[in-house]
Amino acid sequence: MNPMKNNNVNVLHILSFLIIILSVVATATGLFYTTGGAPFDIINQYGDSVKMYGDGIYARDSFFRVLIFKGTDLTILVVGVPMLAAATLLDLKKKTVKRRILLASVIALFLYYASNIVFGVTYNSLHLVYIALFSSSLFALIIAMSGMDYSELEKSITNVLPYKGIYAFLAVTGIALFIAWLPDIISALLAGRALAMIEVYTTEPTYVLDMGIISPLAFSCLFLLRKREGLGYMLLSILLIICMVMGIMLPVQTVFQVAAGIAIPLPVLITKIGIFVVLAVFAAYFEIRFMRILQQR
Repeated sequence: MNPMKNNNVNVLHILSFLIIILSVVATATGLFYTTGGAPFDIINQYGDSVKMYGDGIYARDSFFRVLIFKGTDLTILVVGVPMLAAATLLDLKKKTVKRRILLASVIALFLYYASNIVFGVTYNSLHLVYIALFSSSLFALIIAMSGMDYSELEKSITNVLPYKGIYAFLAVTGIALFIAWLPDIISALLAGRALAMIEVYTTEPTYVLDMGIISPLAFSCLFLLRKREGLGYMLLSILLIICMVMGIMLPVQTVFQVAAGIAIPLPVLITKIGIFVVLAVFAAYFEIRFMRILQQR
């Protein structure tokens, strides 16, 4: 079964290896590079005092946000990069529907990561690396998705997936993202102030990506799957992979925060971490089922 409809394979693999290299540079620098600096306080644009990290590549980012960045860096370096390397090598070895969907899904994870850092990290000397990572991930995903023969994919799946459970998962995921982030925005609007954790930043990329892209994507995927359209299966795997890694990333970020002495309120642990960990478990189950079904075809 050949999922390819064009000859963009070599470009895709080159971009995949470029993503790996750029991600290792970005994450390793974020985790290990130090300038010997120390935290300091400033007054932000809203007149509030903000503690800055003061060291390394994230020296001009807030102390609170850097702990999140470092948790993300560790997860991408230890989990994401090996996943992308394995998916790329598998796709190079033998081109199948299963392997191309897996590669596209992991690339989508890196696009999500790159979007967060290119728009969310304060300008630093790695800015061109962030831009290159964002661009490489975006175009690699476009090539991977445009090269898929979706009619062949539709024939491969038929009615063997646990659709009811997947529908429930997609609906809960789409709603959970709003439950996690929307109250922060509503409370700020009602109080006539900036977001509580805006600190030195102008916006919150996670809110934009999760509520503006991932949540609508979940509902769009649900709609496409109900019609048994091939694109829906591709989007499903993308969402499952992202959700799986988020279920690892959020606890890692929390460990960095707790280790630095930041107290995380119980409601936050439940709504912003616990929900995603539970969803990640279901995502892993559905992704395994999905890949096994493709393996049998």
